[in-house]
Amino acid sequence: MSWWDDVDGDDTDDDEPYGQYESKVRIRPNPKGNRPRTKTRPTYDNATRGWVTNVDRGRFGVLVDDAVITATKARELGKKSVVTGDRVSLVGDVSGEPGSLARIVKVDERTTLLRRSADDTDEVERVIVANADQMLVVVAAADPEPRPRLIDRYLVAAFDAGLDPVLCVTKTDLADPAPFLAHFACLDLRIVTSRSDDVPFEALHEVLDGRVTVTVGHSGVGKSTLVNAITGSTRATGVVNAVTGRGRHTSSSSIALRVRDGGWIIDTPGVRSFGLGHVEPANVFRAFASHAVPVREPADGIPLDQAHDWEIVDRVQDGELGPTGVERLDSFRALLTGMGADDPGAD
Repeated sequence: MSWWDDVDGDDTDDDEPYGQYESKVRIRPNPKGNRPRTKTRPTYDNATRGWVTNVDRGRFGVLVDDAVITATKARELGKKSVVTGDRVSLVGDVSGEPGSLARIVKVDERTTLLRRSADDTDEVERVIVANADQMLVVVAAADPEPRPRLIDRYLVAAFDAGLDPVLCVTKTDLADPAPFLAHFACLDLRIVTSRSDDVPFEALHEVLDGRVTVTVGHSGVGKSTLVNAITGSTRATGVVNAVTGRGRHTSSSSIALRVRDGGWIIDTPGVRSFGLGHVEPANVFRAFASHAVPVREPADGIPLDQAHDWEIVDRVQDGELGPTGVERLDSFRALLTGMGADDPGAD
């Protein structure tokens, strides 16, 4: 018998089967593996409160008191998104010192939520900004040419998100904005106009002071230039391509900036399309006729979510919406068709 055949190590040949000794092997306990698991999670009652001002590749700028600190998202939040405008709770190093990093452990319920999708048939939404009060829709009177139907989409998104829309027309020294603004004459819409060489500071401060405003607009309309003027920021600005007539993207992420006399403005990247796949068709109506006009009760056999559709048809036919009413109805129908809804007023 060789030495490795002597299982019990006593130099005898009375060894028992090796298998019975396996149960006698002492295994060193694993502290982590033996730690009792619990579903009780920390409440973070003493966590520091903050407001997200920007998001950049997994790092978040969070306003705490009067300083912006850097934070990351805690693993326990899982797939829950954190976006500009979120009110959050923080733990860890909230000193704001160079190299410090806090953790976002809780995101408050959002009061408003601005979203868009890739197109009108895509129900997967992309959250842009949370907890804003109003939307400043920036459009140029020329260079690039204004697109009324894109503005319609912004208005739909604003009403769907619970935001008050304000229309700001820039570069009015290049073209008369009146023909463009006629498209929205039937709306109870606040309008501010601006020249390339004269920013209307007083009018803008009346709109922005004391509120959280998100800006949206086509690339090249002067949105970042306007934001820089009223915040003192140095966000990059671009020019319009002389061949394509399209603006160049200069902002790559959303960022909240303090308005000089109070309030916050959130500058967002310029877009050339704004999908509304997440919006219910019944919520589209308010962007096409004054929301101050009461909606009539639906007639027998007309679904409630189509009552708005029938009303706008009647108002156009009665001439109530003026000479631009037919154009508004055409845009309204095109938008609903793109969203897969029935054509209102069709026989």
